[in-house]
Amino acid sequence: MIRSVITGTGSALPARRVSNAELAQTVETSDEWIVERTGIRFRHIASPDETTGTLAYDASKAALAAAGCAAQDIDLIVLATATPDQTFPSTATKVQAMLGIDDCVAFDVAAVCSGFLYAVQVADSMIRSGVARRALVIGSETFSRILDWEDRTTCVLFGDGAGAIVLEAQDTADEGGRGILTTKLHADGRHNELLYVDGGVSTTGTVGKLRMKGREVFRHAVTNLAAVMTESLAMAGIEAADVDWVVPHQANARILDATARKLGLAPERVVVTVDQHANTSAASVPLALDVAVRDGRIRQGQIVVLEAMGGGFTWGAAVVRF
Repeated sequence: MIRSVITGTGSALPARRVSNAELAQTVETSDEWIVERTGIRFRHIASPDETTGTLAYDASKAALAAAGCAAQDIDLIVLATATPDQTFPSTATKVQAMLGIDDCVAFDVAAVCSGFLYAVQVADSMIRSGVARRALVIGSETFSRILDWEDRTTCVLFGDGAGAIVLEAQDTADEGGRGILTTKLHADGRHNELLYVDGGVSTTGTVGKLRMKGREVFRHAVTNLAAVMTESLAMAGIEAADVDWVVPHQANARILDATARKLGLAPERVVVTVDQHANTSAASVPLALDVAVRDGRIRQGQIVVLEAMGGGFTWGAAVVRF
């Protein structure tokens, strides 16, 4: 049995760290207002010389070092982003070049905040089918570039960053062995108007700005995330009580709390970084995962559930034994 095993994680954040108090100097808001509604205290904002690609490169280097493998060992790069460096070519190919990889399959995936889960499913499928042996799966965003800084209901929620994992094919006959046990993805395009960017190459010819109806997104997020986590655990034959950690998309502390309650999970089993990084879209799950791996919370042998929901709507979950 071929399984995709996570052998290394890495993350990268822009150098500039912005507090709520600092943000309140230019946006009509306050630390109290932001913390009460979202749990966010800080976010990182990319400088002009930092891009989705450079952040992805830094996160990838850290993941490769943790996995103990060289860049030339990678034969697949899947990069999830809604804020690519260019319309084309893919940011994944830019990362490939920066890493000095002469030739490998490299492409981007666009599923916004769920993008990393979509990228994991794609890479896992390609590994299981024998197309690749070792994959670099990345979530990287510079959401600050598509924010309307005059809209205080949205601009306070997001930040920039990147996270990456190395997935390696391992042959095991043990059903209880390490690896990605199951993934489950969904999409429902009927909700486009609830969370979107009001620009595009074939429509306005502009990049556009992020627009969101927060209350409706909150309601869908809690329902969909609880449902897909239940669904993915059932597919893996695992009870919620056996889950060691949940690493959710870091959108809003209230969504994380509500989802945990709906599943009957103890809050201390949920990895939370939204207070330090805000919503980094496709980067948020791998970024939070790397934090929890490096501080020793997530250890080999534990059951971890990754989950996310984003614009589209898209949503999904993965059950992993580390």
